[in-house]
Amino acid sequence: MITLYGFSKVNRFARGKTRDLRVLWALEEMQLPYEIAGMDHPAHDLNAESYRRLSPFEQIPSIDDDGMAVSESAAILIYLAKKSGRLIPGDLEGEAQVLRWSFAAMNSIEPPLLNLMVLGWTSPDGCDKHREFLTGWSNRMLGNLERWLEGRQFIATDDFTVADILTVHVLSVVPDEALLEPYPSVTAYRDRCLDRPAWKRAFAAYCERVEPA
Repeated sequence: MITLYGFSKVNRFARGKTRDLRVLWALEEMQLPYEIAGMDHPAHDLNAESYRRLSPFEQIPSIDDDGMAVSESAAILIYLAKKSGRLIPGDLEGEAQVLRWSFAAMNSIEPPLLNLMVLGWTSPDGCDKHREFLTGWSNRMLGNLERWLEGRQFIATDDFTVADILTVHVLSVVPDEALLEPYPSVTAYRDRCLDRPAWKRAFAAYCERVEPA
């Protein structure tokens, strides 16, 4: 049985945006049986020595699959896809494209958007020069993504894959919806994927279970 370590309580501003949602979405899409070990972030559950053995950086999410520990959301999704044979192609070329876009979601698309969101949390009325830089960086990534998505249904292959889960979750937590207005293909892609029943089930269950701190 897969045990997913996800939040049971998290800071109010992070609730609904946390990375365990990526794994919950994937598990719903793959229809894999799992159980949730709820972690109370304000109570420092993530800092326990027992949890560090699963997640060396004391972060959510992580999984324990009958003694097999995996942390880092992208690594977990790829592991689950390979385990289930779903949301990743079986051929080398298709798998390479899913890996390519999974890494792109984490290393190219997410950093400027995440930094812009954190800046909004920590310095809502200051750091104008830093905000301008991050906004420009975000627009450069979104502009490149817009070009790639024109005429495409999904990001890596003709089918929905774990690369879409990672990319769309990144896009779903943009700090300001106005940032996406110049990018209709990106917005339509995000909304199309968020309309999937598996995401709706995962998000509804998360909101019912996870308490704001």
